[in-house]
Amino acid sequence: MPEIPEPLQPASPEPTPKAPRIDHALLLLTLAAFVVRALYLLLEPHCGPTGDEPSWIALGIHELGRPRRGLDPLRVKFVFYPPLYPYFIAVLYRMFGTLAAVQWVQAAIGSLLVPAVGRVGIAAFGRRAGLLAGAFVALYPDLIWFSGRFWSETLFMVFLWWAVERTLKADASRSTRAAAVAGLLFGLAVLTRELALYLAPIAALWLLRPAVSWRPSPHALRRAAALLLGLVVVVAPWTLRNAIVFKAFIPVSTMGGLNLWQGNTLTLNHLQIYEITDQIEGPVAQDRYCRRMAWESIRDRQPLWIFEKLRSQMPEFWKAGSEIVDQMVGRKACGPLPARTRILLEIVTVGPWLLLLGPFLLGLARVRWNAAGALLVALLAAYNLAHVVALATTRYRLPVVPVVFMVAAALLVGLRQGGLHPLRGWRLAFFVALCVVAVFTLAPGLPELDVWQQLVGG
Repeated sequence: MPEIPEPLQPASPEPTPKAPRIDHALLLLTLAAFVVRALYLLLEPHCGPTGDEPSWIALGIHELGRPRRGLDPLRVKFVFYPPLYPYFIAVLYRMFGTLAAVQWVQAAIGSLLVPAVGRVGIAAFGRRAGLLAGAFVALYPDLIWFSGRFWSETLFMVFLWWAVERTLKADASRSTRAAAVAGLLFGLAVLTRELALYLAPIAALWLLRPAVSWRPSPHALRRAAALLLGLVVVVAPWTLRNAIVFKAFIPVSTMGGLNLWQGNTLTLNHLQIYEITDQIEGPVAQDRYCRRMAWESIRDRQPLWIFEKLRSQMPEFWKAGSEIVDQMVGRKACGPLPARTRILLEIVTVGPWLLLLGPFLLGLARVRWNAAGALLVALLAAYNLAHVVALATTRYRLPVVPVVFMVAAALLVGLRQGGLHPLRGWRLAFFVALCVVAVFTLAPGLPELDVWQQLVGG
């Protein structure tokens, strides 16, 4: 009797290897970033605080450090500055009794910007570009310097870019939980610098973009709602505190009104504005007055207002400069510096910015864009426009400098590996237009540099 063959069993599929939870390359870059920041803290010259630093320190140590008031938000009276950074200083100072603790914790937190930007870069432009962008973050002089100074930039950037990273994660994995975490992080960024309040809705709208039809899916609606809900959960308690203490609707702080007036008046400098506002009793009345005067100035400058603002503020935002140079040379934080030291400082701080701008501009024309890259460009444009409308400095551009890093990294990787769009037709015309705009934007700031003076024989 012939053998009856056994039925064929389907071959068991080979297990799919799981992606490692820890990206070891990003981990090494993060450790390198912390080492560099630690070395800076150990070797930095002993310079006094300048600019807004004394205000942040005073809020953290004196305003929040008063024995009878403590950290109770209902008993402290500040509202001009967002609250998170003063509380950050106050808590660490109370725990350790020294401002050095603030600097060391800040250095550790600042190094966490590397994996955030690296992961965003990987999502937008691929692994090699993301890692290269993370390396730029680890070694960029301004980011190293800010990690040891008493400004809110370091905390703000970490919250902002992890919020962007979680937004991309929520979209890629269709995770409502990741979207909610993104909202919480956006909320922390808002409490550090209020401008993030206007960036979070852009991320929510990006989550709503239709994939196939013109209508967003119910899942996309849930993710966008989760992001906005997370934002509200974090920000609303401070808004409620402002309503209780100041009897007014102030979402976070009153800084925006003064900056809006300062950036749009043609007749007053910032010292004169401070003299006027000091004569008005109460921060709420001061804020309302500043906003009224700002909108009157904007109205009086129509219809050319936006063109005048682009001409005046774009060079301030993008110019060949650095907050380090402004502090060390302009404000003389370490005392007068000899010409040779000033030139070396400009080469070390301004040089990397100019070296990355070229690949960034070419990358805008040549890299291949996906949805994640489009979000980055939208955030950069919105952030830039906000400072054109109000007030721009080289310090204010720092939070969106990672976009420059990522696009430049994508271009450099693409030049080596291929995959870039050819530079012809409208792309060539676009790149030429970008270069023309860059020349007119960078030129006004060049005479401020000692290096430029040496080159032109000034």
